[in-house]
Amino acid sequence: MRTSTRGILFCLLAFLVSPAFSPLHAQANSGSISGTVTDPSGAVIPGASVSIQNPVSAYSRTTTTDTTGHFHFPNLPFNPYHLTVTKDGFASIATDVDVNSVLPVTPNIHMKVGAASTSVTVEAASDLLENDPTAHTDVDRGLFDKLPLESASSTLSSLVTLASPGVAADSNGLFHGLGDHASNSFSVDGQPITDQQSKVFSNQLPSNSVQSLEVIQGAPPAEYGGKTSLVINVTTRSGMGMTKPVGNITTSYSSFGTATGSVDLGYGGQTWGNFFEIDGLNTGRFLDPPEFSVFHAKGNEQNVFDRVDYQFTAADSIHTNFNYSRSWFQNPNTYDQLNVMNVVSGGTGPSPVFDNVGDADQRSKIGTYNIAPTYTRIINTNSVLNVGGFVRRDGYNYYPSNNPLADLGPIQNESISQYRTLLNAGAHAELTLHKGINDIKAGAVYQQTFLREHDNLGLVNATFNSPCVDASGNSQPGFTDPGQCAAAGLVSNDPSVGGSFNPVLLPFDFTRGGSIYAYFGHTDVKELALYIEDQIKAGNWVFNLGMRGDIYNGLTDTGQAEPRVGISYNIKPSNTVLRISYARTLETPFNENLVLSSEGCLNNVINPLLACTPGVTGTLQPGFRNEFHAGLQQAFGKNIVVSGDYIWKYTHNAFDFSIFGNTPIFFPIDWHNSKIPGFTLRADVPNYHRFSAFVVMSSVAARFFPPQAAGAGATVGAPGLPFRIDHDEKFNQTTHVQYQVPGRLAPWIGFNWRYDSGLVAGATPCYNAIGANTLCGSTTLNGQPAVDLSGLTADQEFQAGFACNGVRATPSTALPATCLASQFTSSLISIPAPNTEDDDRNPPRIAPRSLFDASIGDDNLFHGDKRKWSLRLTAVNFTNKYALYNFLSTFSGTHYVTPRALTAEIGFHF
Repeated sequence: MRTSTRGILFCLLAFLVSPAFSPLHAQANSGSISGTVTDPSGAVIPGASVSIQNPVSAYSRTTTTDTTGHFHFPNLPFNPYHLTVTKDGFASIATDVDVNSVLPVTPNIHMKVGAASTSVTVEAASDLLENDPTAHTDVDRGLFDKLPLESASSTLSSLVTLASPGVAADSNGLFHGLGDHASNSFSVDGQPITDQQSKVFSNQLPSNSVQSLEVIQGAPPAEYGGKTSLVINVTTRSGMGMTKPVGNITTSYSSFGTATGSVDLGYGGQTWGNFFEIDGLNTGRFLDPPEFSVFHAKGNEQNVFDRVDYQFTAADSIHTNFNYSRSWFQNPNTYDQLNVMNVVSGGTGPSPVFDNVGDADQRSKIGTYNIAPTYTRIINTNSVLNVGGFVRRDGYNYYPSNNPLADLGPIQNESISQYRTLLNAGAHAELTLHKGINDIKAGAVYQQTFLREHDNLGLVNATFNSPCVDASGNSQPGFTDPGQCAAAGLVSNDPSVGGSFNPVLLPFDFTRGGSIYAYFGHTDVKELALYIEDQIKAGNWVFNLGMRGDIYNGLTDTGQAEPRVGISYNIKPSNTVLRISYARTLETPFNENLVLSSEGCLNNVINPLLACTPGVTGTLQPGFRNEFHAGLQQAFGKNIVVSGDYIWKYTHNAFDFSIFGNTPIFFPIDWHNSKIPGFTLRADVPNYHRFSAFVVMSSVAARFFPPQAAGAGATVGAPGLPFRIDHDEKFNQTTHVQYQVPGRLAPWIGFNWRYDSGLVAGATPCYNAIGANTLCGSTTLNGQPAVDLSGLTADQEFQAGFACNGVRATPSTALPATCLASQFTSSLISIPAPNTEDDDRNPPRIAPRSLFDASIGDDNLFHGDKRKWSLRLTAVNFTNKYALYNFLSTFSGTHYVTPRALTAEIGFHF
């Protein structure tokens, strides 16, 4: 580490532990509002109704003052709120309160005698605005209870994708924020989680345990580090203050044999609370398959979550989250993986016997547990201390087919099993201090991640490592020694005569009687972060000033000081907020299969199986990013608010992912740098005559620049020239409309429209004989420009919707190996015209698609008071759009969007 960096971090540490800041406080995600309601004489008013509402997110709660006139709202997401107090015989009072830290907000309400009103309304356009330099999106439970979600097994991912601008939708619940590959982090009640939370890596927090989300897509404040393209602040549900049990029991059944069930219960008092939920899922379409027809895609999932809150004294409290999740699922097959033909005997001789070895049957199981206690100490009305710890473990099992020879596929030459564990343990602390116009946070986070990677593998392709080739150079099955070739009329493939046979792999070739090769990689990643930030409110100005220091010690060591700055200004006459922000961040490598990717290319056995880029054998290094945002928020009257930002990010050592064959074993790779410009936009209609709506849209370019700096296995465009990774999308948008039908028996209706212009599909064949930044090729047929399709199977051509001269490929009938470029088309992919493809400016893309979802429901079917029944009907992709997420992606292969899925859900609420 450079001396200057060490000095900066030492100064930060010295400042944080100075007497003025001796206590520290964690990244808590919720605040509280407490107060007393009195009459003109100062006497307390019991039984007054107190309501709070955020008009944009639609978060609302109501309570009643106790015998001392006191009211209390705990566990509030950081947001501005409109507070209304009503009581018979008194004039209603409305005021605005801003909860922006863990410091309790204590408004005291003095009511005047007069006529009462029970309405809770937005008083002015200013109630829709947040004077905040950091762009973010607030999502309350009231929305995602009604928002039609695409993925039953990744509801949290689906929610973020639909409700947040700047997010590219990908298969299997993945979402890519602002052009980066899954560079997202969660902060769950203050616990930082920077490892990937999609369902092919880990089990997500169950959405039934979530009260609200704040998705930060702006330049992150100093308290956030690690993966910061999107920061998702999660406030979980609490039983605090629920003096009567409150619970929900729901069950649903839908297409693909999908059945769900969940039970939750909240109960507590003024000093304690418990919220518990358990849910389960069983489905025939757990992952998005590479075929529109669903087969070999079954899966199930179970979640248990418990949050315990206890207040020891007026100043001391603790809350603890417990979570366990388990998922088991099949890895979906292609038609190419059915009735696999492979060597069953004679693999060491000249005439191997091939036979049907069955269908591929690859499966995965993931077990996740998380325990996170947090202690809170209210030092005084202006300072609060939080201290927390956490331990989280993912255990990932990948099982190959029972007959490993059935794992042979067009892009898989090996059978592999994996048992991988990721144990993340640490502590975090933060002090929040309010003084005058300053709101100061000073904190520290230490965490250690223990990585263990066990991989057992062997070759299952009889021609991948052949000792012999024919006269045309085609690899031949059988034989174990190049010296056997001449007697069989074949040519030696010995490397001494320019051949490619690798004797190191021979002992692990299952088609030639080999056995398993066992690989074990491990490391411990230690991370320390220290930060201090100050939010300064001066009139219409808000300044966020911060400094963060990160020390990373894994397979490599580094450290960095990271300034963060944000400025916003509220132009009150026009109801406009202008904002700019800047963040310097340390980008840490992904932990999933980090050791395999960093060291695999140095392993003589694994190197040829990982398709390592020549000359790239280094360990993945942390990178750094400079990120700029400029935007505004504009309210139009009391019913519409629009927020938009321009973003620009430059990252040195930019991360992407590659894949091991056709398995779900993904590993990080590292490119020299990336440049990501774009814009995000969100418009909200909070509530207008029972009508509410929002629109989110974005355009983000994900331009990456070679050379590959580290990591195993990748494909890239022309040497030295930029290219678009397959998370780049020119434009996407989601429109959600919701309407409450008037009348006693009336339901609510919801509608989604999701448009995606299409991710980059770099594996698409094309023709370009003149371009410098292209790998299309320049094949000819009868002297005319043509496209070479010989590298694809019939099923891969069918998956992409390819056709030649109007004749479409089928899973069993391939197109001609060479097709005239003028006759080569696709119904699912946009292929650049001949001589126009450019890996940076005009790459092939998945064809644009629009998906439509709808839902209708009634939250109180029989008009009960304390006990209510609900019914909800949902149709996802109700037009049954036939479309792709991606095609032969270097990260995740080929996947289709969900076909039409119909769901009926019934619930009992008390």
